[in-house]
Amino acid sequence: MEAKVNQYQHSVYLDAEKCNGCTTCLKHCPTEAIRIKDNRAVINQERCIDCGECIRVCPQKAKKAVCSKLDAMDKFKWKIALPAPTLYGQFDNLDDIDYVLDGLHKIGFDDVFEVSAAAELVSAYTRLYLKTEGVKKPAISSACPVVLRLIGLRFPSLSDNIVHILPPMEVAARLAKKRAKDKHPELKDEDIGVCFISPCPAKASYVKNGFADYKSAVDVVVSISDLYFMLISKMKHSSTEAFMCESGMIGIGWASSGGEATALLNDSYLAADGIDNVIRVLDQIENGNIPPLEFIELNACTGGCVGGVLTMQNPFIAKARLQTLRRYLPVSRNQLSKDEQNYIPDSYLFDKLPEYRPMSRLSDNMAQSLRMMADIQKLRKDLPGIDCASCGAPNCRAFAEDVVTASADMSSCVHLYNKYLKGLLDEQGGVKDDSK
Repeated sequence: MEAKVNQYQHSVYLDAEKCNGCTTCLKHCPTEAIRIKDNRAVINQERCIDCGECIRVCPQKAKKAVCSKLDAMDKFKWKIALPAPTLYGQFDNLDDIDYVLDGLHKIGFDDVFEVSAAAELVSAYTRLYLKTEGVKKPAISSACPVVLRLIGLRFPSLSDNIVHILPPMEVAARLAKKRAKDKHPELKDEDIGVCFISPCPAKASYVKNGFADYKSAVDVVVSISDLYFMLISKMKHSSTEAFMCESGMIGIGWASSGGEATALLNDSYLAADGIDNVIRVLDQIENGNIPPLEFIELNACTGGCVGGVLTMQNPFIAKARLQTLRRYLPVSRNQLSKDEQNYIPDSYLFDKLPEYRPMSRLSDNMAQSLRMMADIQKLRKDLPGIDCASCGAPNCRAFAEDVVTASADMSSCVHLYNKYLKGLLDEQGGVKDDSK
């Protein structure tokens, strides 16, 4: 299934009743996907990358994420939880990951497969991937779905740099289903449900839309914030003695920025987090203004996945908690056998990237695009250039594009309208003073 723009199902939506058109989200959207019309925010679905930045900054809490509730798993006979490593950093005074894993069993899951365990396998195969002849450098991580969609929409020339290895969530889902069928051969495919416990809405979009030519193996995405209090109540009385954790320092480290890159045991890397920083790095790569590097890890959320908008805790506190947990873990509990060190299995790879219409393309006709671009440049000279957002667009350049593409009218510019009114008054000899 190809993730075409007009078919894309988003996981960020607007609660219009709460929105008062304050322009905060407008100014922070990294892809200029938001406009203010009739005193309400409007999201351009073609430009939205589900980064959740509007959810983070909205003072009215009018932007929300769409995720499933836990009862969506009720239709499955065998329920598997896939906890993101970010989940472990949400709990204060947690000294053993097993308490969280046991809590997931107690709230109704039949099995738990840690995404961090799959991340260690992905790290091992990425090291092999980077040694493969013909791989375009710098190789860009495919773990963050926001970054993948951003590249497709805004930096399509960098698509060949993306590492074609499935993200840990997807690998974990496939391995979890295989383990369930191996242990319980009586189960059918439709009997097994996999629930990813997510720190961000982009993962939910990833699951809804599939990824280029394959369908996600995850069935349900539930937010960390939805399960947090359920887990707290179960973990308080946890008395588990079984050894359950199957992750090491490398896997848990994926929750924070730099964790994936350092796991490659290669000093020639760069790790950036926060959507604005990600865009700056991609700009530099596209312009060739970056030192020679092997690998680049990009996370849309500040601090990495610990900064996702569906989490409960401050990302820096969560990161500190994870660092404490990692101290008592081995480096990795998931390593490749000698036979697996020579090639990457097909089940870990993807062939195609989703096809998106680049945001910079004004028209499918080249001649028309050039004419529209010239019109935009001409119009920008008449605009004040102060990016006040009073027109409902984030800046004057975006407003000029809206006017040229017929999605806005020049009268929406307050400064031009005031200038027009002043001109009319001057023509009529100014305003009469009736006080005399």
